[in-house]
Amino acid sequence: MKRRDIAAGLGATLATNALIAEAAMAQAAPRPPIGGAITDVPGIKVGHFTETRRPTGCTVILTEEGATAGVDVRGAAPGTRETDLLNPSNLVEKVHAILLSGGSAFGLEAATGVVRWLEERGTGYPAGPARVPIVPAAILFDLSVGDHRIRPDAAAGHAACEAARAEAPAEGSVGAGTGATVGKLFGMARAMKGGIGTASVKVGAITIGAIVAVNAVGDVIDPATGQVVAGARDAEGRRPLGATAAILRGELPASMQAGMATTIGVVATDATLTKAQCQRLAGSAHDGLARSIDPIHTMADGDTVFALATGKSGLPGNMMALGAIVPHVMAAAVLRAVRAAKGIAPSPPGASELS
Repeated sequence: MKRRDIAAGLGATLATNALIAEAAMAQAAPRPPIGGAITDVPGIKVGHFTETRRPTGCTVILTEEGATAGVDVRGAAPGTRETDLLNPSNLVEKVHAILLSGGSAFGLEAATGVVRWLEERGTGYPAGPARVPIVPAAILFDLSVGDHRIRPDAAAGHAACEAARAEAPAEGSVGAGTGATVGKLFGMARAMKGGIGTASVKVGAITIGAIVAVNAVGDVIDPATGQVVAGARDAEGRRPLGATAAILRGELPASMQAGMATTIGVVATDATLTKAQCQRLAGSAHDGLARSIDPIHTMADGDTVFALATGKSGLPGNMMALGAIVPHVMAAAVLRAVRAAKGIAPSPPGASELS
């Protein structure tokens, strides 16, 4: 082989290696935190009602013009309304709002207030002489924080609709996240404050966002570092313990009844999707919960995620791209929920309040 051919081959190899190294460095570089909000998706408004008499509340995600919807329920103790309607084989194609609420099963009453608010504006599915608003809902358990007799009702749901805006909503200890707690594997005395968070990204010309009320049995983990951000605290209450690591060391968790927790959320996009595709998108969003909450989908959780497609972009959704990105958006919303949360007596402390 001629010397110049050897030199050319060596140069090409070095250039290829340089590109590989550059790509590896780019992949290893820390990604900037995901910002934005679910209201960045055209056609979405969010409103909170925060109960001042005790830590609880509800959050409405309004889609007044209608949005195709799906749902995926993974927790073993869910509390829901109208989820059967979202089955791809069933009749109604679009919903007009999603309600997330505290108050356990009692909190489902807040959806009645959302229905009433929408009916007052002539919004709903044509049904004979009436227009029936379609409002699926899911609840979380927060009755152990404060007076359990106070919980979101129809008036609370109506007030959340009145407060709904297209601007980025408040995060942390508001709305459905007001009474939320996390890290309950070793009992409420060692838990930390949960909350509600939101995030969004652009995927080409498509926007995808998430909002989630984080009220998990498990700890909230930063997927980028593996560190516990909020969760079960050590016996002195000074720092997160790392609950699953503690169990592996032989520490036994507290006994919990089913339905004592639950993380509930919504992902939304302005792409045009079918009900079946929305159902798959909701399933992919659960991967974001699995990346950021440990353990997830326990017997005491009723974890439920809805998916909405407003179609406002006029573009079909690329399900490979959306399915790849939505877990990251959901995980970002989970982290933002607990980082923004503040303790509201008698709630435990938030992540920013530990010394």
